Amino acid sequence: MRKAFAVLIALYATASLAQQQDLSKVDIKTVKVAGTVYMLMGSGGNIGVSVGDDGIVIIDDEFAPLAPKIIQALNGITDKPIKFIINTHYHGDHTGGNEVFGRTGTIIAHDNVRKRLQTGTSALGRTTPPAPKQALPIVTFNDTATVHVNGEDIRAMHFPHGHTDGDAVIYFPQSNVVHMGDDFFNGHFPFIDTENGGSVKGMIAAGDKILASMPDDVKVIPGHGDLSDKAGLRRFVEMLRGTSGAVERAMKAGRTLEQMKSDKILAQWDEWGKDWFANSQAFTEMLYRDLGGK
Repeated sequence: MRKAFAVLIALYATASLAQQQDLSKVDIKTVKVAGTVYMLMGSGGNIGVSVGDDGIVIIDDEFAPLAPKIIQALNGITDKPIKFIINTHYHGDHTGGNEVFGRTGTIIAHDNVRKRLQTGTSALGRTTPPAPKQALPIVTFNDTATVHVNGEDIRAMHFPHGHTDGDAVIYFPQSNVVHMGDDFFNGHFPFIDTENGGSVKGMIAAGDKILASMPDDVKVIPGHGDLSDKAGLRRFVEMLRGTSGAVERAMKAGRTLEQMKSDKILAQWDEWGKDWFANSQAFTEMLYRDLGGK
């Protein structure tokens, strides 16, 4: 199982996925969300796009080899240039394109995103080297930041210790759209990067706050999965609360990790792991380690 987690880290904390699959076969799908906002789906995290007279703002940028296809998809929406890139967190499937788009646009991210990209990261024995200079955020923030373009007051809000310690949720108030980054995997178990500040409880807290503060009809862009809404986000948060609660209760009862797996304590959530990188057994271990198990 530790080998499986090492593979998982390779997919999400590094650009290894780009090396392992033939990205020449990836198509970029364009989805109109609402107002000025679109969503691009390719390989890696979903890209949010704001378009207008001021130019383009993209939220995350997948992998560097996909940059030409991303540019082609953007050209199908507008002929304006990319002005800003906002990273929701540091993982390579969301920031790999920084080295391309950062040459002409301004990259914005939380302080911890720049720190982790600049110094490199390590998790489960795998080391990710520092990112090139042009891939680093130029503008960073601690709590919130607002970019005023295209008739939007695009708000980046830091949510600590969710997917990572540098998570930003991006809200487009005029278009009534929110991009959750990897604090929301629509229909799937998430990856929780505990070695770089992530935690299931922080992820639940982020989801709860967005559910409480956003309009009922807000469109929700997940880090992975199809376009969603508050009902989809609520279902995800309820899954996190249920699965982490089940593991926590088993730990308090003295059950070992192997006993939990043998008991299949997360069986009722099996659908969340179908055709995905982590099944309910792998997610049991992820939660167990997150909640203090050894």
